[in-house]
Amino acid sequence: MADTRPSPLAPAAPLAAGGDAPDAAHHLRQLGARAHQLRAATRAADHYTAQDQATERDTGSWLMSSAVGLAAELAADLDGLARAIKERQADAALLARLSPLRVRTHQLHAAAKAADHFLDQDSREDQDTGSWLVATAHALAVKLAAEMDDSVADVRRSPVNKAAVEVHDPALARRVAAATATASTPLRGAA
Repeated sequence: MADTRPSPLAPAAPLAAGGDAPDAAHHLRQLGARAHQLRAATRAADHYTAQDQATERDTGSWLMSSAVGLAAELAADLDGLARAIKERQADAALLARLSPLRVRTHQLHAAAKAADHFLDQDSREDQDTGSWLVATAHALAVKLAAEMDDSVADVRRSPVNKAAVEVHDPALARRVAAATATASTPLRGAA
């Protein structure tokens, strides 16, 4: 089956062409969505590997195999995005924020790969180790998804050009007065 997701490193990608912060937020949001898919896959794998029936444990093992692929793709895409930013010298602050995400993604990939390996073994001890590693991969996936969300929030915020705000602008004064008047008016029924 062909992969239909747009690559963050496609030639038409605005960030790779020296785009600005909203483009970076768009790419990080796409990668963040994939991090949440990975979190969901590891959560489901954790649930199914804890079940008593062999068919459900097999489902958990299959989900972990899928998580290995998702983690490898996400790590490669984050590495490629960081490489593109570094080559273009587009945004040093964004590059610094990508570094811990890359580390966490590679940790998650390693844990998922190890869990998948141990879940495929025949001995009960190896499968228990695999189950523990699934829980570890899930914890890393939860952290990665949260960190991706935080990094998008940081990129999305654009700095306000305070020099462009005229202090004695009558339109600004009316907007501020209107906003504070409605905020200070008590709501009906509130007392």
